[in-house]
Parts: sequence; structure tokens; C-alpha cells
Amino acid sequence: MIESIIIENVATYATPPESLTSLSQFNYLFGANGTGKTTVSRIIASESSFPTCTINWKGGNRLQPMVYNHDFVERNFNQSTELKGVFTLGEEQVDTLAKIASAKAELDTLITRIKNTTLGLQGDNGKDGKKGELAELESALTEKVWIQKQNLNGKHTQSALGGHMGSKLSFKEKIIGEYSSNTAALLTLEELEKKAESVFGQTPVTEASIPVLDMTAILAHEINPILKKRVIGKDDVDIAAMINKLGNSDWVSEGRVFYEANDRVCPFCQQTTKEAFAQSLSEYFDETFEKDSKAIDDVATIYATDSNNLRQQVAAIIAAPSRFLDVEKLKIQKELLDTKIALNNQRLAEKKKEASQIIELESLSNVAAAIIRLIASANAQISTHNSMVENLATERTTLTAQVWRFVLEELNADIEKFNKEKNSLDRAITGMTTSLDRLKVDKSTKEADIRELEKRTTSIQPTIDGINQLLSSFGFLGFKLAKVANGTSYKLVRSDGSDAKSSLSEGEKTFVTFLYFYHFLKGSESESGMTTDRVVVFDDPVSSLDSDILFIVSNLIRGLIDEVREINSHIKQIFVLTHNVYFHKEVTYNSKRPKNRAMNEETFWIIRKPVVVSKVVKYEENPIKTSYELLWAEVQRRDRSNLTIQNTLRRILENYFQILGGIEINKLCELFEGREKIICKSLCSWIQDGSHYAHDDLYISIDDSTVDTYLTVFRAIFDKSGHLAHYRMMMGEAVESASAVTR
Repeated sequence: MIESIIIENVATYATPPESLTSLSQFNYLFGANGTGKTTVSRIIASESSFPTCTINWKGGNRLQPMVYNHDFVERNFNQSTELKGVFTLGEEQVDTLAKIASAKAELDTLITRIKNTTLGLQGDNGKDGKKGELAELESALTEKVWIQKQNLNGKHTQSALGGHMGSKLSFKEKIIGEYSSNTAALLTLEELEKKAESVFGQTPVTEASIPVLDMTAILAHEINPILKKRVIGKDDVDIAAMINKLGNSDWVSEGRVFYEANDRVCPFCQQTTKEAFAQSLSEYFDETFEKDSKAIDDVATIYATDSNNLRQQVAAIIAAPSRFLDVEKLKIQKELLDTKIALNNQRLAEKKKEASQIIELESLSNVAAAIIRLIASANAQISTHNSMVENLATERTTLTAQVWRFVLEELNADIEKFNKEKNSLDRAITGMTTSLDRLKVDKSTKEADIRELEKRTTSIQPTIDGINQLLSSFGFLGFKLAKVANGTSYKLVRSDGSDAKSSLSEGEKTFVTFLYFYHFLKGSESESGMTTDRVVVFDDPVSSLDSDILFIVSNLIRGLIDEVREINSHIKQIFVLTHNVYFHKEVTYNSKRPKNRAMNEETFWIIRKPVVVSKVVKYEENPIKTSYELLWAEVQRRDRSNLTIQNTLRRILENYFQILGGIEINKLCELFEGREKIICKSLCSWIQDGSHYAHDDLYISIDDSTVDTYLTVFRAIFDKSGHLAHYRMMMGEAVESASAVTR
């Protein structure tokens, strides 16, 4: 059964499309000639010929369309002297008919199972069922992983994700693929962003290593034994006892310089000393003393040089720091180094001055170790960086995997849940798809069986007999159907056997063609296919028919509708399209229909063409009452046609006043003055001319303001003639007062 028809960009239909939705078993479309009814019938007849239009079949099960329209008449009546035979099932072979009935019941069961399986698999619209559940599951995961993607705010980190950042679906598919294969190391987001800055930032270059500082020499000074040695003269010299007693060895040693410079005259008492005293001084400050003193001088000098070199090396590193070096920490260590070196130089100077003192240098080992560690750490990062530069492609691949690994870790629970539910749905979909394929094969096999059975018991003679009987009973005695010699076609003949087709009236041609189609619905053009499920369309089947035949056609279609209500009917859905009010009312009559509401088995539509584009409107009740009511309905519409409104107003006045009321129409104009009287006369003159068609009167361009003027005068005619209550009733206006009703 057809559930909906979407019509766009074909014939008088444009964009946006017109839609016939929620169609039922019986669907009635009313519209004037030229509004677009036949286009609807042609779309149903040959869906593939209209690529811009869409027909949605219930459960995806396409039925055989059988369409009676002008094309059918041309194809079967005017193009050939013969009518194709309609094969129907005979009634003689009871066993074969029983087998056909049984096979058809089995086929119906298969069709029902296919329909139910299809509904379970994908629903009515292809988007529900298990496939719909899977789509919702996929969509939910897509949204979750896309939210997680927002956490990767780093520009360079996002670069690691390549071309998957711009598409939700692409990002999700990549996540699923990585989940089953990614074994990269798990890093923190901070680590990833720092690494990504190097790998995906500006094209990296190799970095120079920081010079390694050798602290061995300067640290060795700290354990020089001379620093802890008391440097004094010999003990066995005669002046030694006094010097030792006074503890003034350093003072004597320093004064000795002045003594020698003063030609051995004591610089303190100004007395000339004996040679023995000079000998004693010389013996006291012997070679050992001189050697130790020199050692003190040497260590002080070398330490100053070594420490100054070290300070300069550290200063140079700080002045041009590597981006991998923690410069601030190095500055702190340098300040500590400078302080300790200054203190040690001061202590060494004191040792030089007073060689007998024992001193201890401030150890540089801790600060040296800290500086070495900072440089070593920076050099390790430089080495890693340089290795990365040398292997940039590999590093980028590794980092990309690590970034995906980070995202996977954040989504691990969601992906596990998704995979579990997806596997379950995939199994269900696979099982249902397999079952559906098997059912379709069984359906095709059963249809082939039915075709073979039908060939055993088919004939065109029952159709000849049925149509001739109807023609005779309805008074068409001048012609009848006869079988052609080939046994598979008909021809229309007179009682004397001569060809009758060319001499038939339009009404007779229409009636014969309709009867042919009517019997065609219960048969087939071949020896099989009589039991195929069908959708039937009647497009204006009563053109050129008189009222008696119109009544017959109406009743035949109503009888067919009653048959369709039976469960075993091969016709599953009917469309009736017409412009004839009488025929529409006859064919839609149903005593069981509630007042002002359509039944569940039916839909009502009106097709209009206000300007040049067709519009389709659905109604909740049968919108066609009488032709007189239709005229008033056209006046009520806001999208009325300016071209035809004058004729509509004229026909209402003619029906109400002249035909029904017997009121002389000219007298109505006497109720007006001035311009309104001229307009009223123009309406009356049309009536007197006897014109009944919109374009027979006069050809003028009429705009909205002109229409409003005609509508005002039209209302005034009813008001001034005392018939305003009728106007209000037909226009659906509320009656304001009792006096208004009786005026």
C-alpha cells in the first residue's frame, strides 16, 4: 500500500514539493480540470518516469499499480482496432482453484512475515527498527567522542589528529579503529602538548649541547694539605724558643723582609744585629718553610684562576641559554657559587698572610653537583630533541598514536559499552537480514507456483461474457465484444459482425473502456498474474457520460470498494480522482461515516491551481458537499483565483436569486447607486448572457483591490435584498442579532 506521495518539479507542480501523506485504503482527490490530478495518476502508474517525485510503499513492498486515466484509454482503445484479452480464472477446475487459493494464502503469510521482519529491521521509513537503534547508538557515541575532542585544545595536539578534526563521523570512526589496535604509551595531556609543540610546531632544527663543566680541579683545592698545615720555622734554632713562646712566627716572617731590606739593621730597634742573629733567622726560616710558603701562594693563585674560569663558563651559559635549560635555577646556583668562591679567595689570602693559620675552604661540591645536574638534564632533552629531528616522521607517527591513546583512555568505558551493544544489534540485524532474504526467495518461488497454477485455468471468455452482459443490461444493444481469431484479444462488433469501434460516441467509448478496465482489475493481460496484489487508480472515469451511466460507474466503483474491504481481496488500495461533484458524492457515500469526520479507512484531498502552480490540501472530512456549496467555499478562500472569482460570484447569484428564488435579477441593481450600481449591472449582465465558464465572459486584468470591490458589492446585494442571513450562513459568519436574521 502507498503511504505517501511527494510531488515536485513536474507538470504544474513546483518547489517546495506537494505531499500526500498518511494515505489510507481509500483516497479521494477532487479538483477542477487542469489542476494536476492526472499527474498524480501518472506518477503512481510509472514511478520511475518521474525522478523528482517519490512514492513510499508500506514496508517497502511495492504493489502492482493499475491506473485508469486518459493514457489508459489512448493505449487500449484509440491505438488499435483490438483490445488485449483479459484473462480471468475459470470456475471449472475446482482442485486447481483450491490450490491457487491455498498458495495465495501462503503467499500472503510470506508477505506479512516480510513486512513484519522489515518493520523490525528498519521500520516503515527505513530509519527505525534494529537499524534505527544501531544508528542511534552510533550517533550517541559520535556525540560523546566529539565532546572529548574538545578537551584537546592545544593547537599542536590537534594537529596530531590529522584530518579527523573537522568531521564528527570521521573522528568517531577513527576512534573505533584505534580502539582495537592502539598500543602506544599513555602520556598526560601536559606531556602530549609539550611534545606536540616540538613535533608539530615550526619545523624543528637540531640544538647545540651545553658545554659540560669540569669541576675536578677546583674541587681538588679543597683537600690540599697545605691549607691545614701550620707553616713555621725550625724548632732547634736558638731563637725558636722565643718565637714559639710569643707565637709570632708570622710576624717575624713578615718583619724579616724589612730586616733584609734594611741591611740587617732591626727595623724596630734600629740596632745593628750580629751575624749570628741573621744566621739564626736564616736557619729558622729554612728551605721547608720557603717551600710551604710557596705552596700556599700557588694554591691561592691557581684557585683564583680556576674559580674565575668556572664563573665565566657558567655566566656564558646563562647569557645564551638553551630553551631546554632551567635558567632560573642555574642563576640561583651561580649566585651561591660566586658567594662561596669569594669567601674561599678571602680565606686563601689570609693563609698567605699568616701561613701558620689552619683554614678550610667552603665546599663547592653541592653547588657544583646541582649545576652539573641542570646541564645534564638539559643536554638529555637536547639529545632527545635532536634524535626527534633526525627521525621527525617516526616521532610524529609515535606522538599521533600517543594522542589517540590518551583520547581512548578517556572514552574507554563508553567504547566498551558501545561495542557490546553494537555486537548484539549486529547479530540481530544479520539474523533478520538473512531471514528476510530467505523469505523473499520463498515469496518469489510461491509467486512462480501461483503463475503456473493460473495458466492451467485461465480464459478471456469470462471477460467477454461479463462485459457484454453489462452492456446489454444498461441498454447498449448496438455493439458487443467478440473474441478475435487469435483467441487472446477482443474487438467491438455490430450485430452483423462489422467493426463498431470507429462509430461509437464518446460516451460509449468511455463506458466500454471503463468496463474493460473494471474487468481487467480481476484478471491479467497474460495467462498468470490474476492474484497479484494491486493499487487501483480511477482518474475522472465519468467524462462524457450522461447521468444514468455516471450513476452506474459510481455504483460499480462503490461495489469494488466494498470488495476491497474483504480481507482476501487482491486490491489493497484505491485512489479516485475527479472534478465531477455528483460522481464524487456518489462514489464517497457511506452511511457509516461519522458527521464532520473522515473514517480511518479513507482520506480526502482537494487539488487547486490558484495561479500556475498546483497545491494539494488534506481535509479531515469530506470537503465536497454540493456544487453550490463549492462556489461559496471558493469565495471564502484567501488564495482564491482573481481570474475566476467574477464567474464564481455570478453563478452564486444566478443559482440563488434567479433559479431557486425566481427573483428577476435586474431588480437587484435598482438597490444601488453610483459605482456600486455599475458593478452590480456587470454581474447581472453576465447572468443574462448565459455564460457558464470563467473565460467566456471577457478578458481583463483584475487585481486584489478590484476583487475586494466586487466582493463588497456581492455582499451588499444580499444585504439590500433582505437575504444577509443566507450570506452569513454560507460564509460561516456569526449572526450578530435576531434582527439581522430576519432582515
